Amino acid sequence: MIRHRAGVLGKPIAHSLSPVLHRAAYAAAGLDDWSYDARECDASQLPDLIAGLGPTWRGLSLTMPLKEEALLLASSSTPVARQTGAVNTLVREGSDWVGDNTDVVGIRDALCEGGVADRGPVESVLVIGSGATARSALAAVAELGVTRVTFAVRGDARESTLAQARDHGMDVEVIDLTAGAAAAPRTPLVINTTPGGAADGLAGAMAQVAATAGSLPAPWLLLDVVYAGWPTPLAAVAATYGAHVIPGVEMLIHQAAAQFTLMTGKPAPLQAMRDAGRAAAQV
Repeated sequence: MIRHRAGVLGKPIAHSLSPVLHRAAYAAAGLDDWSYDARECDASQLPDLIAGLGPTWRGLSLTMPLKEEALLLASSSTPVARQTGAVNTLVREGSDWVGDNTDVVGIRDALCEGGVADRGPVESVLVIGSGATARSALAAVAELGVTRVTFAVRGDARESTLAQARDHGMDVEVIDLTAGAAAAPRTPLVINTTPGGAADGLAGAMAQVAATAGSLPAPWLLLDVVYAGWPTPLAAVAATYGAHVIPGVEMLIHQAAAQFTLMTGKPAPLQAMRDAGRAAAQV
């Protein structure tokens, strides 16, 4: 009998691996009375959907395009959610919904597991994009000692993201997305925070730079938060020239593990979630 319900909301949602991860965690933890489902929902539908959830609902995962809207709807939110202006997790406490942002933990733990600390101090980062996930990346790398950030964007960088970087005490530079083709391979840490397909042009430009130069110095680490259709063109071209690439599913696994603990109050069975996530993403 199902006594506790959770799920992921977003649009589109069919590609989401969150049900795979959370269901694997429930099975490993013996939580037979928990269920986790996916529902398609856009920002305009979110208030009514949340208001209509019954008392069995314990938690929600939020993906694009709901992270900023969820912050406005939360009864209260954690400091990291307010700092980043994004909520990817809503946890029910009585009649209230508390907002949190586990993307920060997900990015930080994926980078640490990927060996960022083994490569010496990393003081600079190139962040592709400037939206909600970029702000989560900023909070994560600030914990790792990064003091300089370059944003590669199409058009103007979001002022809220630039302001957060300055609040972290970082030196900030903004370049056009196409200029990232030369900058990315020469930066110790690169994080792509854009959705699937948005960085494909950058990947092509990087390949052209390499062909012209004859070689392409690799970044110490590339984390591409995209997890569908792996490897992405950006990950593939970076790996070709020797970059150590961290797949986006690794971030997804760690942020989902943090969500599991917030929603259930139990330690996350990380290995079970890791096995399920990697298998589903074909990594």
